[in-house]
Amino acid sequence: TWARVEVVGQLHSAEPLRINFLKRNGLLTLSVLAVLTGCVLGFSLRGSQLSTQAKIYFSFPGELLMRMLKMLILPLITSSLMSGLSSMESKACCRMGVLTVTYYLWTTFIAVVVGILLVIIIKPGVGTDMESNRLGGGPVMTSADALLDLIRNMVPSNLIEATFQQYKTDLLPILKLPARTVKPNFVYVVPDDSDPSGRTVYLELTPPPEIHYKTSPGSSQQMNVLGIVIFSATMGLLLGRMGERGAPLVNVCQCINECVMKIINAAVWYFPFGIIFLVAGKILDMQDPSTLGRKLGWYTITVLAGLFVHGLILLPLFYFILTRKNPFTYIRGLLQAMVIALATSSSSATLPITMKCLLENCQVDRQIARFVLPVGATINMDGTALYEAVAAIFIAQVNDYELDLGQLVTISITATAASIGAAGIPQAGLVTMVIVLTSVGLPPDDITLIVAIDWVLDRFRTMINVLGDALAAGIIAHLCRKDFPLSGAGQCLPTCSQTFQIPLVFSNWFPDVPSAFSVSHCVPRRSQCL
Repeated sequence: TWARVEVVGQLHSAEPLRINFLKRNGLLTLSVLAVLTGCVLGFSLRGSQLSTQAKIYFSFPGELLMRMLKMLILPLITSSLMSGLSSMESKACCRMGVLTVTYYLWTTFIAVVVGILLVIIIKPGVGTDMESNRLGGGPVMTSADALLDLIRNMVPSNLIEATFQQYKTDLLPILKLPARTVKPNFVYVVPDDSDPSGRTVYLELTPPPEIHYKTSPGSSQQMNVLGIVIFSATMGLLLGRMGERGAPLVNVCQCINECVMKIINAAVWYFPFGIIFLVAGKILDMQDPSTLGRKLGWYTITVLAGLFVHGLILLPLFYFILTRKNPFTYIRGLLQAMVIALATSSSSATLPITMKCLLENCQVDRQIARFVLPVGATINMDGTALYEAVAAIFIAQVNDYELDLGQLVTISITATAASIGAAGIPQAGLVTMVIVLTSVGLPPDDITLIVAIDWVLDRFRTMINVLGDALAAGIIAHLCRKDFPLSGAGQCLPTCSQTFQIPLVFSNWFPDVPSAFSVSHCVPRRSQCL
């Protein structure tokens, strides 16, 4: 009888496993099909010549998807960092923070080096004529102003204002007209039929006005994620030191975090529907693909090759060396987040899905994911750094501008620093690209050479950004496993301090049943609890 019950239990337990497997992979399959369907739908509707208003209506479901994801960024970052850091010991938190930032800076610099090597080998800008695409413009910012803006945004003057805009220095052009000369610059003698000696013509050439730029405080309509991350991390550390007095606020943050994750679990089934119209709407706004392929084909191949080498070779190699685990098994659990990154082109908007994949599929400790992912979505932009280095050297090749070794080093350092300040929004790399160009004396106006293809490449570099954040979480979880001895389910491993016996009163009637069983009284340490 007991054997029959066990077999039946095994038969029935196989069905929930099969259902859970289909549910996880079913959502991923729907997302991939949604991307393909969006591409087919977008290209099929390009010949219908839809009006601008019709395109807005058509893209409305995709716009709802972006708004839904952006809505969850602020509560997820604040609650994750505050609740995660509040339960850590100061020593463990400091070690994890140093390892995280060091790893992010190192991988970003390697991405820049990979991009520079590929663009020098392939030379996509040599012999490329792009004069027809050039537009007028002017310098947007300097390297010094961008660095100061980054530091200013780390310490926002108004926390409420930081939730919807960030500080940005504006450069206002001031024209300085040259002084008018009394004497003419040139004197010409023009032949004249009425005068044999000719007619004298005085010509005065006025030099162009000098343009000076005056800095003025301004703002950009983007969430200051960096300032919110630093404030939330500081609050979390201080709440942990406050002990019982800070427990109510920690409980609130934990409830908010759990509620956000439940919202994500409920809204995730809308994503395939929204992805279809999000991708199709972007394809409808795209210029002629054949023209872009002729002008920017080698540039696109160079960027994609660099992203492939860094994202699918170097980053998994780092993961394998540091953890001795199969990286592609880990990456398989991140496919849902990478598909969302491909569709939305925003690492910040993909943050809720990345968090969900790490906790449910990759079994990363909840505390580590709560810290590493928000920080990574803010400062870790491997794909953006690689893209900016390639684009800068491509523009130099188009202009037949030879770069020496010192300028290449300047590009590598500047691209690394500029990617840290790049916002996690679509096409944010174009803004920080000006910093890289001005650092080596290249014209900022030539950014317009790559605008036409940027929206496509932005999606692939966002995938690499998200992949780098997730792999970093797995590496930090392995390196800090002694500081966070938690189980794969994310529950506390208690520290047992006492074991005692509980007698069974019905053992007199059942001889085979033991007379007592052991119970361990366990007291978990604070640093081990969620």
